Amino acid sequence: MRYLFAALAVALVAGTALAQSGDSLRSSAPPPVTAVRITTPIVLDGRLDDAGWSGTTPIDGFQQEDPDQGAPVRQRTEVRIGFDDEALYVGARMFDSAPDSIVARLTRRDRSPKCDAFYVFLDPFHDKRTGYYFGLTAAGTQLDGVFLNDGMQDGSWDAVWHGHVRRDGQGWTAEMKVPFSQLRFRGGAGMVWGINFKRLLNRVPEQDLLVYTPRGHSGFISRFPELHGLQGLATRRTLEVTPYVTAKGELLVHDPGDPFNDGSRLKAAVGGDLRTRLGPKFTLNATVNPDFGQVEIDPAVVNLTDVETYFEEKRPFFTEGLSVFRCGQNGASDYWNFNWSEPTFFYTRRIGRAPQGRVPGSAEYVDAPQGTHILGAVKITGQPAPGWNVGLVQALTARERAKLSTAGVESRSPVEPLTYYGVLRGMREFNDHRQGLGLMTTTVARSFDGASALESQLNRSSVTATTDGWTFLDSRRDWVVSGYLTGSVVTGTASRISSLQRNSTHYYQRPDASFLGVDPNATSLTGGGGRLWLNHQNGSWLVNSAVGALSPGFENNDLGFLSKADVINAHFGSGWQWNEPHGWRQYASLLGALVSSWDFGGNNTRRMLFLEGSLEQRNRNSWDVNAFLSPSRLNNRSTRGGPLVLELPSYNFETHFDTNSGAKRFYYLNVGPSRGDDGSWEISVSPGIVYKPVSNLSVELNPTWERSLTDAFYVRDTLDVSATRTYGRRWLFAALEQSTLSASLRVDYSLTPNLSIQFYAQPYITTAHYRDFKGLDAPRSRDFVRYTVSNPAPFVLPNRDFDYRSIRGNAIVRWEYRPGSTVFFVWTQNRESEIEGVGEFNARRALSSLSTTPANNVFLVKVAHHFEL
Repeated sequence: MRYLFAALAVALVAGTALAQSGDSLRSSAPPPVTAVRITTPIVLDGRLDDAGWSGTTPIDGFQQEDPDQGAPVRQRTEVRIGFDDEALYVGARMFDSAPDSIVARLTRRDRSPKCDAFYVFLDPFHDKRTGYYFGLTAAGTQLDGVFLNDGMQDGSWDAVWHGHVRRDGQGWTAEMKVPFSQLRFRGGAGMVWGINFKRLLNRVPEQDLLVYTPRGHSGFISRFPELHGLQGLATRRTLEVTPYVTAKGELLVHDPGDPFNDGSRLKAAVGGDLRTRLGPKFTLNATVNPDFGQVEIDPAVVNLTDVETYFEEKRPFFTEGLSVFRCGQNGASDYWNFNWSEPTFFYTRRIGRAPQGRVPGSAEYVDAPQGTHILGAVKITGQPAPGWNVGLVQALTARERAKLSTAGVESRSPVEPLTYYGVLRGMREFNDHRQGLGLMTTTVARSFDGASALESQLNRSSVTATTDGWTFLDSRRDWVVSGYLTGSVVTGTASRISSLQRNSTHYYQRPDASFLGVDPNATSLTGGGGRLWLNHQNGSWLVNSAVGALSPGFENNDLGFLSKADVINAHFGSGWQWNEPHGWRQYASLLGALVSSWDFGGNNTRRMLFLEGSLEQRNRNSWDVNAFLSPSRLNNRSTRGGPLVLELPSYNFETHFDTNSGAKRFYYLNVGPSRGDDGSWEISVSPGIVYKPVSNLSVELNPTWERSLTDAFYVRDTLDVSATRTYGRRWLFAALEQSTLSASLRVDYSLTPNLSIQFYAQPYITTAHYRDFKGLDAPRSRDFVRYTVSNPAPFVLPNRDFDYRSIRGNAIVRWEYRPGSTVFFVWTQNRESEIEGVGEFNARRALSSLSTTPANNVFLVKVAHHFEL
């Protein structure tokens, strides 16, 4: 550990020295852009021939960002900016000397275009850190999203705006109308925004911007030219309401004796979203019953670890404006983490998740809700003053009960109590955004009235508080220190807190951890931690280093996501990047890091050397090779709450290759071999192809084959009076052979920019075979008692072998019949089966059986209509 801190100190001293020299790369501001008030209506048809455009001045002066940074553009671009009381208008003429070579691929909204496109970037608050982007492809597909942290993008936000394109003998044009109701800004005299433009020319490929970020440097929003001329523009209060109705039909696999499921169900639901301004500085979003999870399905996963699987959020209410609630990693442009359990402080999928309560094991049939109903949720975001960003979320979910049937007698059992969720976020930036300081709190409170059986299963309340921030150390903003401090308090019954101490996040019951120990009388659990990063992020030389700790009692899983506590972690990373093209090389980098982790008992649980090299060629082929070399260390999790186990050295490698993603055929390949000195090994091969046979059709196929042997995989623990060195218990392990074959198939077909069909399918086959059972003989070692015919185990050895196979997929028709108003037609199918006690991999047999396995089919129609009042 002392070497890591020494390396951090050297880097900090070097950064302080460099802070005393050098001119700021932002010292010369680009000339401003002026918007002109339009008095004659503009017809959105992509022609740019309306009288309203005649008074505007064309903006040019674009430069290449890629491939030849700073060089003159190959094709000229002109942009015009106008506005009226309702909206901002953008008209762009993309001249092209070979208009028949324009790549105009039609995709569904927000799908990465890989074709000719035009974007406008806006910073309405002029805070030089956040903003919006709006884009149109040459085929008319809309692209939009938000910026955060001076350049990071989040495409989950969808605005209600208008855009049209047209191709002609001079090239193509784009015409946009962005209502001011979709943007957050402060009105008044002297208002200044930030603005920038980008053009993609696919056949080169080339990216042209009015102002670009020099390769190897950070900061994007902060470099925008100023937008002047918006005199007389005032914020107006508008009310946007989007009610929806769904009809769902289900054809399900069922037991003939199940009184709750006869094989078919028909359900209807209503809900809606509301969006309005709260004065000139805040936006309010509200929702009732935002439950529409059938549009995107989660991938199949068989998780044999003790870490929960993380799934992405897909519900529009929660994805919109989520960047405001980003906490912990602000300031720097990139954050590396190695064996560090980075907390997610606001994991929105906790709200409305599947009920967590257990039902009595004696029940013969159970009908439990698939998700907890959200009675209502409100989100407020805004900037109350220059330099401030705030966000608030309040949500209430319903009490849920499962229906039970035992011997023909029906009853109900509570599975989820009435629950309140609250999030508060604030961030203040200082000194021209060189420093920032933020605070975030999350609160969960449950009412067990009428559901006392759940008190031993769920926390009564939980609160987390986190403060984060950053500061740049020099005028060039090369060096930045950032980090956060966090704390949590969870309350509940003694039995619940005892269970929480024992779960896989904490493992307080470890018998050789003298600094821990389960307190059976505790009715609360507290913990804290923090993380500090030091980054050098501009130029050829990179530094990315950190040190952090999370105490054993830190817990934020009621409204966040945390895989493990009880960790102290540090890394020192550095590298060199070749930013200037040379010969056939477009870009290259060589990175390395030293990593070490400990628990709060001082046990070294991870040591690692990381090396990575990457290369992008001028023809856009790219390569990446990395290696993790790990010396021996102690593992405090492999016994799932038992004593420490010695891990022998291991070596992990991964190679990635891909071709030009903008080509008609795009290929990629991932190969990941690894091995350990204990005889463990793993190999994974994942090739892929994206094929675009015509301009409005894209097909992607990505099969994956994985095979592994784990020398000592945890099975269970049991009493064994002869195991005196392991505290009277025997922690049982086995060699685990696992084989997995899976694939993902995506087909996107667009009939128009507003009408698309999407198909997704994922076959998944995995088998596991446990052999060579053995019991841990002593803590902190790799000594085992091996059970054979001549040395039988004093207890029954379990047969954990299994053969699992599934195929899941869906087909979605999406029609945006007017901006913000959408109709979905969805068909989802899932087939799955599992054979216990069999661990022999046979792909042909598994695929054949899937074709005859009964399927669950869900058909859903959703209509959402947008009103602006």
